[in-house]
Amino acid sequence: MLPKGKSLQIESAITRLENRKDELRQKWFSGKPFHYLFVDEFLPREFAEDLLACYPSTDQNSWTETTYVHQSNKHHVQSGFPEPIKDYFDLTATPRFLKIISEITGVDDLIADPKLFGGGLHQILPGGFLDVHIDYNFHPETKLCRRLNLLVYLNKQWKREYEGYVELWDMENKKQLENIAPVFNRAVMFETNEISYHGHPVPLKCPPNMTRKSLAVYYYSNERDDQYRSEEEHNTIYKQTSGLQGYAKTFRSSCRSFWERLDQESPGEFCKHLIKKFYRKIKGLPPENR
Repeated sequence: MLPKGKSLQIESAITRLENRKDELRQKWFSGKPFHYLFVDEFLPREFAEDLLACYPSTDQNSWTETTYVHQSNKHHVQSGFPEPIKDYFDLTATPRFLKIISEITGVDDLIADPKLFGGGLHQILPGGFLDVHIDYNFHPETKLCRRLNLLVYLNKQWKREYEGYVELWDMENKKQLENIAPVFNRAVMFETNEISYHGHPVPLKCPPNMTRKSLAVYYYSNERDDQYRSEEEHNTIYKQTSGLQGYAKTFRSSCRSFWERLDQESPGEFCKHLIKKFYRKIKGLPPENR
């Protein structure tokens, strides 16, 4: 049983969400061409403050950082959370919380991922970015269908010039739908399908002592029959939205990624990985989900 104070915070968070359910459902279904919403003061203020107070700094050994062509200076951790961060992730996996999210989104029988694969805590350092993309469509281990992303931000005094805004895109019409500041206690939720393009492609320009902090939860279902789905399993698929500056940025991160992989893998493993990647590219196949 949770201590009384923590139990009250969890109950308050659920009650708060239940009271806003109709408002959030209306926002969700007004999102086009895919469904999404963002909402301020998502959690009770005291709970959000507690999450920020115990959010680990990047100099702790638990963080993992890997550079990719379309992603740089991103630290993440999927387990070993301090309280109350653990309480938050436990909350988002409870049947009651899942039921409310289903009622808001219309996606029934949602399943939480106890391993938080790809989720957990995300912390972006100055210069970091994540290019616009759609997510992998099947969980690499369970093969469940990925349905929703829920992101909560913990960044106080975030200025426009710091960049790091969440961009949602309609790629068919090459149109940016939203440009959302990652401010304290703001939640962004959107469905994950073959058209829900999102990212924060502009490199962070915050001061050296600041980072972009968030908590990420992904939800799944056993099956899906919605319009924008793919039966073919794939990994993350990126799109370039930043013009020449974007290509220059990804070239630099490609070089950094190349040397990191060369240092971490044997020459044989490295070559095998490159050959497989180029083969899929030549054949017009989506990235392998692994």
